[in-house]
Amino acid sequence: MNGTELIFATAAILFVAFMAGWFAHWLISRITRVTRSDMDDLDRMAQELHRAEEERDQAVTYMQQREAELSNRMAQTEAELNAAMEGLRNARNEAEDLRGYIERNSQAS
Repeated sequence: MNGTELIFATAAILFVAFMAGWFAHWLISRITRVTRSDMDDLDRMAQELHRAEEERDQAVTYMQQREAELSNRMAQTEAELNAAMEGLRNARNEAEDLRGYIERNSQAS
C-alpha cells in the first residue's frame, strides 16, 4: 500500500464515520423532536399550574385570616366565660354569707 492509497483509505474511513455520526444525529433529532402540540400542552399545563398556585395562595391567606378571626373570637369568649364564672363565684359567696346571716339571726331569736 503506497501513500496515495493510504490517504484515500483514511479519507474513506473518515467520510464513513462522518456520515454515520450525521445519520445518528439526524435519527436522534427526529425521535426527540418536540411537536407544536407538545408545546401547546406544556403551555396549558404551565398556565393551569400558575392558576392553581394563585388559588392555593388565596386559600392560605383566607385560612390565616379566618384562623386569626376565630382565635380572637375564642379569646373574647374565654374572657366572657371567666367574667361569668367570677360573677357566679361572687354570687355563691354572697348567697352563703346571706344564708349564714339568716341562720345566725334565726338562732339568736
